Amino acid sequence: MMQRYRLLARAVQRGAREYGLPPSSSPQIAPGFLRSPSNLQLWRALWSLVRDGMSESRNCFAICSDALRGGGLRQQVRHAKVNGSEVKQGNVIERKGRIYQVLKTQHTQQGRGGATIQVELRDVQSGLKLTERFRTSESIERVFVDEKAYTFLYMEGSSVVLMDPKTFDQLELSKDMLGSGAAYLSDGMEVMVQQYNGQPFSATVPPKVTCTVAEAEPYFKGQSATPTYKRIILENGQTILAPSFITAGDQVVIDTAENTYITRSKEK
Repeated sequence: MMQRYRLLARAVQRGAREYGLPPSSSPQIAPGFLRSPSNLQLWRALWSLVRDGMSESRNCFAICSDALRGGGLRQQVRHAKVNGSEVKQGNVIERKGRIYQVLKTQHTQQGRGGATIQVELRDVQSGLKLTERFRTSESIERVFVDEKAYTFLYMEGSSVVLMDPKTFDQLELSKDMLGSGAAYLSDGMEVMVQQYNGQPFSATVPPKVTCTVAEAEPYFKGQSATPTYKRIILENGQTILAPSFITAGDQVVIDTAENTYITRSKEK
């Protein structure tokens, strides 16, 4: 926490210098701010600003400065302007009065028309999906949402049941909220639930998980001079591409967002 604070404070002070603001504009820590558990969500929101490379913007400086001075984040500064090129998968944006989650992004170059980004969006309230195209220089309203950790309990039909590890309250979500990540759920796994105005709209499993290979073609040393890939089936039924040396029974690390092989696990 302290390391993140130092990075955050440094970013704010750098922003003050670059915008020609007087030294007195540098934020001061509100009493007890670092020690208060109630500020956990605020810290996550502020850290996401710095992590996503927005610490140089005037709007980010205003948000960080206000929060560090007052020890809280006002509702009216839960948005920030970003360029279309900065929109990433998982972001939440406001467009035409609606709140959308970004599911996929693809940058394209259309001759003299300039660079654009095609995004697949999901309406947070209705769940409906649509595809839109932004100019990379277009101003987009990004929304910062609350995120809370839950523990996975079990899956029943199309529903996923989670538990708050602090209060033990249970939360039931649609399996669709986890997308392809639902296939990697396991007992006791931490699941991050994203909420907007107190209503959950999305959930994510850890970015990397270790799985057991259920089926794979045998590997024979020296069968190929160059690295080759083959299809393997994981214990959860997912089929992915992996190097030819991977065999049934191996433990492999998987990128849950891309559903791709990363490396063979060193765990025995």
